[in-house]
This record gives sequence, C-alpha cells and structure tokens, in this order.
Amino acid sequence: MLDNLPALVAFDRIVRSGSLSAAARELDLSLAVVSKRLAQLEAGLGVRLLQRTTRRQTLTEEGALFHASVVRILAELESAEALLGQRRQAVSGLLRLGAPVDFGRRWIAPIAGDFQRLHPQVDLQLELSDSLADLLDDGLDLAIRVGSLADSSLIARPLADNYRLLCAAPSYLREHGEPQHPAQLAEHRCLLNSDQARGEWRFSGPDGERVTVKVRGSLVSNDGGAVQAWALAGMGIALKSIWDVGDALAAGELQRILPDYRAPEAPLHAVYPHAEHLAPRVREFVSYLRERLAGAWRWDTSVG
Repeated sequence: MLDNLPALVAFDRIVRSGSLSAAARELDLSLAVVSKRLAQLEAGLGVRLLQRTTRRQTLTEEGALFHASVVRILAELESAEALLGQRRQAVSGLLRLGAPVDFGRRWIAPIAGDFQRLHPQVDLQLELSDSLADLLDDGLDLAIRVGSLADSSLIARPLADNYRLLCAAPSYLREHGEPQHPAQLAEHRCLLNSDQARGEWRFSGPDGERVTVKVRGSLVSNDGGAVQAWALAGMGIALKSIWDVGDALAAGELQRILPDYRAPEAPLHAVYPHAEHLAPRVREFVSYLRERLAGAWRWDTSVG
C-alpha cells in the first residue's frame, strides 16, 4: 500500500476538492497524472471508487468505505512525520558511546552523567574498553579516541589537546636512576599496555633527533589504570597521557622524565559513523564534551 501512497493522496484530494481538475491544481500536477494515479489505484483494488460524469462525481459504496480508511492512513502518516520532526529537534533517545577505560572512567563518565542530568529524556550507555571499538558492529553512536585515527571512513571531531609523556614515581627514580636519553629506557622497567607489549616507543628530540626504543617490561596490562597504579607504586616507567597523569605530576606523586623528547601526537577525538542526519543527542553531547574538556584543561601545551 505504501507503494500507492501518491495515488492515495491523489484520491483523497479528488474527493475533498470535488473534481480531478481541482485536485490537479491543488497538487500542482497535470490532470493526466492525477487521472492515471486514480486509474492505477482502481485497477489495483479491482473496484471502481468514483462514478464520474461530465457534470459531477460521486463516491461508490466501495469508494466511500475505502476513502474513510485512506483518511485514517494519511492522518497517521502526518502524525508520524510530526513526531519524527519533534524528535529531530529534541535531545532525547538512547545515546551509546565508547571510551578508553582510564580516560572514560575519570573524565567521560562524570561529564556524561552531567549531560544526562541536563537532558533527562536521554538514556545514556557508556562502554569502556581500551580496544578500538567498531562503531557499527558494537552499535555505538560515537566513540572517544586517543591518538591517531586509523579508520578514515569515520567522521572525526577534535575534542581537546593531549600529549603523552614519560613518567615514574620518585621512589623508582631514586632506586634505579633517571634515564638521560630515550635509548636508556631499554635498561629500565617499562610499564606497558597490552598493545605495547612487543612494541616500540618513538620520540622526537632536540635538533630534530628521532629515537626508536624497543621497550620491555615484566608488567603488562590492557587497562591503562593498572599501568598508572604500577607507576604510582614505583614499579617502573610509564608512557601516559597528560589527562591521566597531569594531576599526579602536579602533586609530586609522579615525575616527568626526558621532557625534551616528545612522543607522537595523541589528540582526543570524537568519532561517529556519519555526519548526515546526526541525531541531536549526539551533536549536543559532542559539543558539551568539547566545552567541558576545554574547561578542565590545566596543563601547559608547550611542554608536550
């Protein structure tokens, strides 16, 4: 029946306006098109809907019964369109987002809670994982990514500045000494995320020097929070985001190492599968998140 929607609209307009020619004018269609749609509708139903003479038209008994149903159908469609129009403007519905565990727990979760309080018609689900989520397979509206973006098919919106740095507890440095060059990291206990277990740490230093170090460590975790806990406990050197360790550095619980050497850029982005017809809840949350993270930034970008 939905395939016949233009014919249903034409039939209803013919009945309401009193003639095919009046219906054609109101629909801004030719008389031939309106006549064809009526004929197709009658042929599909196998009944005559209108009795027509040169002077007047009247509904047949079947036509009157059918028109009553058509009126209800078109009214329901208009109501559905109006409802969707309201939802397009309203910040409501289910918002599913993903974020790295440590950053998500510390920063995204409180901000998401405040956002839901501001928009009580939003149901919000936060999925925390240090594995890169597949937004479509996992049914996520958006995800927070730290570092380079591998999937160019996703739409990415910058959220905030970020950089990674080397750090360790003062107790570790007193016991094991402080490296003076990235190459010396190979001689230290490095605290690793699972994706770094057999990897390399890369740095750019003064005068354009580039250094790649094969890191090793006895403590490896897929949870960035566990790596940070080990660093705070004096168990090794970690390569962490300023968002994770900035306050611990300011409090003296951790100490920055090799400040003249920069790790690769690690900007924060919100990514989502497409930008067309983006739901207001997604658009508003990303804007709110950018604003809140900008207000939370309290570290010197020049030392990144």
